[in-house]
Amino acid sequence: MTSNQNVIEVSDLRNAFGEHVVHEHLNLNVRRGEILGVVGGSGTGKSVLMRSIIGLQQPSAGDIRVLDENLLDDDTRNDNEVRRRWGVLFQGGALFSTLTVAENVQVPLREFYPHFDQELLDEIAMTKILLSGLPADAACKFPSELSGGMKKRAGLARALAMDPELLFLDEPTAGLDPIGAAKFDGLTRELQETLGLTVFLITHDLDTLHAICDRVAVIADKEIIAIGKIEELLKSKHPWIHEYFSGPRGRAANQGYG
Repeated sequence: MTSNQNVIEVSDLRNAFGEHVVHEHLNLNVRRGEILGVVGGSGTGKSVLMRSIIGLQQPSAGDIRVLDENLLDDDTRNDNEVRRRWGVLFQGGALFSTLTVAENVQVPLREFYPHFDQELLDEIAMTKILLSGLPADAACKFPSELSGGMKKRAGLARALAMDPELLFLDEPTAGLDPIGAAKFDGLTRELQETLGLTVFLITHDLDTLHAICDRVAVIADKEIIAIGKIEELLKSKHPWIHEYFSGPRGRAANQGYG
């Protein structure tokens, strides 16, 4: 598959913290326009992988290309033109507690477009807030006034502020009840289809994997041990994959979407 068909290309990646090696010879390609789910046991480095891709974690070795740019090149890593082409929803929303929802959404806009006047900033923020499924009156609320689900949507609105091509979601449905999680899944798929996004989605939620992910990548043994559609992964003999997808919860999720 050529570079222009892959939005993300990770090759021979190594991440280590002192003597603790998290990733070794990790390889991953993310195709343009897909929702890729990333799963793995606790401590396998799912968030570390995401942070490496977006430039918040400097790998020990390897190559990372995002949107046809070498992200480990010093000039590229600090290039705003590359960084503004993706949006990130961190775990829990990671909202600034002293800013309103609208002000949170405006943070990346102020960084990348300091010449925008307040009226335009307010207009863009309201558009993204509504796009994320929040009511208009959420714009003036502070994070402490929001429910868990609303915080996730506010974080999503901020991730969409720059009209990104690529969206990173780190455990977006964690802590949500089943109804709220299903609605967030539906919103993710709707946005992906409407806006033409590529989505890199870290999750433990089996329902999310079945409902909206085009492919799933599994991290174990410090690398990507398998990637493909769920029905393909179900054929794997690897013990973690078998236990995860064929255990009681995995069987229930598979039956629900079969």
